[in-house]
Amino acid sequence: MNEEFYNEIKEILISARNKVYQTANFAMVEAYWNIGKSIIEEQGGNEKAEYGTGLLKELSKQMTQDFGKGFTVANLKNMRQFYLTFPNSYALRSELSWTHYRLLMRVENENARGFYMQETVKSQWSTRQLERQINSFFYERLLSSKNKGQVAEEIQTLEPAKKPEDVIHDPYVLEFLGLTPNDDFYESDLEQALITHLQKFLLELGRGFSFVARQKRITFDGRHFRIDLVFYNYILKCFVLIDLKVGDLTHQDLGQMQMYVHYYERELMNEGDNPPIGIVLCADKSESVVKYTLPENETQIFTSKYKLYLPSEEELLRELNQEYQALETGKTEKENSGGMKEE
Repeated sequence: MNEEFYNEIKEILISARNKVYQTANFAMVEAYWNIGKSIIEEQGGNEKAEYGTGLLKELSKQMTQDFGKGFTVANLKNMRQFYLTFPNSYALRSELSWTHYRLLMRVENENARGFYMQETVKSQWSTRQLERQINSFFYERLLSSKNKGQVAEEIQTLEPAKKPEDVIHDPYVLEFLGLTPNDDFYESDLEQALITHLQKFLLELGRGFSFVARQKRITFDGRHFRIDLVFYNYILKCFVLIDLKVGDLTHQDLGQMQMYVHYYERELMNEGDNPPIGIVLCADKSESVVKYTLPENETQIFTSKYKLYLPSEEELLRELNQEYQALETGKTEKENSGGMKEE
């Protein structure tokens, strides 16, 4: 097949995918700008962030009921701020996604914000590239650098470029379109099997566990994180968050779980709840590890009580190792069986 002919066909498809990406994202951007505008007008043009919190709570409740996820009070505040930061709709760029704009809103210097906006369009930065540039003070470094070309090009080697198919995996876009993300996409086959087994094991313990969510998404500053399993223990009256790591356990993994616990403590605890508990499990051929992340204000009474109703480290390790070994053995047998057939 002629290479020039194939490249022509390839370019047609890439161009079409880019159009789909831009159309879906810009429709959402325009809608959120208009929602922000409507909120400000309903609040009588008052620009203070704390103003009209009651209105946002009512709006969030109704929109969540009618349109599903994506319309929390925090997100509505972002839409409100979006309109205040970019008051002229004609200045919005179709090349930029909602996540791009959420990052740009964090830039207080108006000149720097305008620069990042134009450079993102010109260089087709992904959201991760834009975030790195903002966090590394790219604007200030470029102004003071003698070798501006080298400074401008370094991002291409530090973060992956934007791909049109990223729109399929963007939770913001999926929520806007009323689609449910496929949780299996976020798990490998091994992780999926281990998580399924842990979910079943905890529910069968009979110690007050009630299933809440799998691959629960939480968002900080436009970045998405997923907690593998979330339970509520009605005896302990607290959320139990579980993250599984296939491979070595790092300090970053433990710090991330601490972040999840703090988030639930501040945003999702109900009145009368005890602080949430986090569990990080590491499944590794050499050594499996279980680490508990307890609330900062834990009391000895609560600690003694949770030990009665949560599985011990030994129980979790035993279940994790047994299932891990069974899966690895099954995988090896399948591969060997396949190899014999090929011979």
